[in-house]
Amino acid sequence: MAKLFIIVNQDSFFLSHRKPVAEAALAQGYDVTIVAQDTGRSAEIRALGLGFIDLPIDKAGVNPVKEASTFWFLYRLFRREKPDIVHNVGLKAILWGGLAARLAGVKGIVSAVSGLGVLFSPDYPRKGLRKAVTSVLKYIHRKEGVCCIFHNMEDRDVLLQAGVVTESQCFRTMGSGIDLNEYAYCPEPTEGKIHILFTARMVEDKGVLVLVEAASRLKDEFADSVDFLLCGGLDTNPKAITKEQLESLCDGTYIKWLGMRSDVLRLLRESHIFAFPSYYKEGLPKSCIEAAAVGRPVVTCDSTGCRDAVEDGVTGFLVPVKDSEALAERLRWLITHPQERKMMGEAARAFAEKTFSIKEVVDIHMEIYRRVL
Repeated sequence: MAKLFIIVNQDSFFLSHRKPVAEAALAQGYDVTIVAQDTGRSAEIRALGLGFIDLPIDKAGVNPVKEASTFWFLYRLFRREKPDIVHNVGLKAILWGGLAARLAGVKGIVSAVSGLGVLFSPDYPRKGLRKAVTSVLKYIHRKEGVCCIFHNMEDRDVLLQAGVVTESQCFRTMGSGIDLNEYAYCPEPTEGKIHILFTARMVEDKGVLVLVEAASRLKDEFADSVDFLLCGGLDTNPKAITKEQLESLCDGTYIKWLGMRSDVLRLLRESHIFAFPSYYKEGLPKSCIEAAAVGRPVVTCDSTGCRDAVEDGVTGFLVPVKDSEALAERLRWLITHPQERKMMGEAARAFAEKTFSIKEVVDIHMEIYRRVL
């Protein structure tokens, strides 16, 4: 029985983004262990029949001592447990999990790039750090039995041009996939206010402040008929928005901060429009996939990862990055054109069925596991 270790930053991220892959691997006879920070949901993972190991990691930190501790923990773990495949999800897991796996002699390594984040942004100020990370990534991927999964072609091209990966190592999935039966099409509500929903971590780069500014532009027209729902928890990211900021921005009636919620599917069903003006270097935002599957038009940015979630003018709209005026105009159009909005929602569902099925994502992962072995 091949031993598969899946390394992610937190248990909650595994449950929301990689659980179907792990369950499929388990069903195919792999001995699967999840290595992630335990935020209180590890019991849910063990209940699936999966192993779980608590990972010491600061997902947004850059403290050298803590980073070295994460690497050393993984290196000793791999030397002791001798997994056949290490599947690293996210840039930090790819960096430390990949380096530890390479040095520990792990046969198969899978890197899942779920967005390159700020490190590979053109305006990232710490060029030396990016150069050092790129060198480590090159070392990790210069061996047989290493594959890299991308959610968008732009991230793939960045790492190809940097010499981190070769074309033969690259695979593509359209995001993390979606269970189209769980996220079934649901007609929008016909009574009450029009709900515009945003779900993400409360981080500036996710476009929270841009959306609030767009909402402010629309307030005089729609304060009595529309509300904006900001769903997501606080974060440790350097650009995280504080609780005090959120409370000052949200009036609790027109703009509401809901905090972290476990009923996002219900919120989507009760919404009319999904707004996600992120300018973070996304992979392919699962929140947009979920909204499309439920049948909601999506308004997001014409930026890396986000643009792959929308057929512009058909399933929603793409707007320029950090442009609250353009965002407000697109939201105004959707608010005032209910029939066209419903048609866009139906088109979004059809797009999700064609593009985002979890089955295809799982099948690609199983093929990659076979390949690296």
